[in-house]
Amino acid sequence: MPPVSLIVVGAGDRGAKHAKWALAHPDRARVVGVAEPREVQRTRFARDHALPPGRTTSDWRDLLALGKIADAVLICTPDRLHVEPAVAFASLGYHIMLEKPMALDEASCREIVEAVEQSGVMLAVGHVLRYTPYTRTLKQILDSGRLGNIVSVQHLEPVGFWHQAHSFVRGNWRRSDQATSMLMAKSCHDLDWLQYLLGEAPARVSSFGRLSHFSAANRPAGAADRCLDCSVAAACPYSASRFYGDMLERQEHRWPLSVVVDTFTPKALEEALRTGPYGRCVYACDNDVVDHQVVAMEYAGGATATFTMTAFTEAVGNRRTRIFGTHGELAGDGEGIRIYDFLTNTEETVAVSGDGTMNAAGGHGGGDAGLMNAFTEAVATGDPNRIKSGPRDSLLSHISVLTAERARRNGSVESVRDPM
Repeated sequence: MPPVSLIVVGAGDRGAKHAKWALAHPDRARVVGVAEPREVQRTRFARDHALPPGRTTSDWRDLLALGKIADAVLICTPDRLHVEPAVAFASLGYHIMLEKPMALDEASCREIVEAVEQSGVMLAVGHVLRYTPYTRTLKQILDSGRLGNIVSVQHLEPVGFWHQAHSFVRGNWRRSDQATSMLMAKSCHDLDWLQYLLGEAPARVSSFGRLSHFSAANRPAGAADRCLDCSVAAACPYSASRFYGDMLERQEHRWPLSVVVDTFTPKALEEALRTGPYGRCVYACDNDVVDHQVVAMEYAGGATATFTMTAFTEAVGNRRTRIFGTHGELAGDGEGIRIYDFLTNTEETVAVSGDGTMNAAGGHGGGDAGLMNAFTEAVATGDPNRIKSGPRDSLLSHISVLTAERARRNGSVESVRDPM
C-alpha cells in the first residue's frame, strides 16, 4: 500500500510536529505540499520535506488552485482561520486532520461538519488526548465495569505557570476577542476527554473563573514594561529573560523558545525580547483570558464531574484525574493508574508506557503520534472508525465548552443541547 500523501496548511509548531511524524514513518505518509505565510518557517519546512517550489506557497488558496494533489490535508492554521480552508479542501475531496479547536462558535463548527459530511470525506479533530496509551488503558478499565457505576469525577489541568505566561498572557491566546476563551483554546481537550471516557457529554454545566493575577494591579513596585530592563527581575518567577535565556543556554531549541525566535542565538533572543510580545512584563500586557476556572458538570445518568484549570502549577505537570465508582476508586496522572477495590480492600497500580510527557512539548504522551497513526490508517484503509475524534463527537464536545463558558459569563446553570 503506498504511503498516504499529505499537504500541510500552517507550518507552525503544531503543523511542523505533525509533519515530522511523516518523516519518521515514510512508509505510512509523505508530505507533498505546504502553505505557510512566514518565510522562515516555510523555507525550513520545504527543506525538511524536499518540496519543490511549486508545492511551497504562502497562501493555502494557491495549493487549493492546484486541485487535489494529495489524499489529505493537515490544517494547522490559527484557531480563527480554520473554517474557510476546511470547507474548501473538503469540497475538493481531501480528508482532513484539523487542529483543535475545530472552530470558535457553534455555527462555524456545524459548517465544517456539514461540509465534510456532504463531501463524504473523513475528519479527525486534533483531540490528541483520546489517542494516548494512558487513555486507552483508562478507558478499558472503565468500560470493563471494574469500578461499578461511575458516580463522580475530579479532573485537573495544571497549565503550568510558564505555559500560562508564554501562551495566555504574552502570546497568541491572551485575548478572547483576538483568539478565543481560555476554556476553548486550552481546555476543549479536557471536556472532550471526559466525554470520551464517560461515553456522554454533560447535560448541565455551571462554571466559575476569572483573571486573578496577571494584571496591572499585581505589578511589583519598580517593574519595567520589558523584562530586559527590569530591576526586580531576579525576584520574579515570570522573567522572560531568565526563562528563555536558560533554554537557549541549555540548547533546548524547541517550544516555547522556538515560538520566540527563528534562529537560536543570543542576539536573536535579545532582539525578540526587546521588541516582540514575549519580552513584555506579564503585569503590563493586554491579556484578558482567565488564569483559573472551574466547570461543574451533571450527566443524564446522574454522575457529576468537576474540571479545574489553573495556571498556578509547576512548569511541566500531567493532568490528574480521580474517578469514583460504586465498586472502586481510581486515580491517574497520565503515567500511572491506581485502582482501589472496595470488595477486596486491595490496591493495584497500573503503569502505562507513554511516549513523552503529557504536554505539547512532549508529544502529549504519545497522543500526537497516535492521532497521526489513526488518521493515516483511516485514509489508507477508507475506514473512518479508526478515528476517535470524528466530526459529530467533536461538535458535541465543542458545544459543551461553549455552553460552559456561557455559564461562567452569565453566572448561570446551562443545559447542553445535543446537536444530533
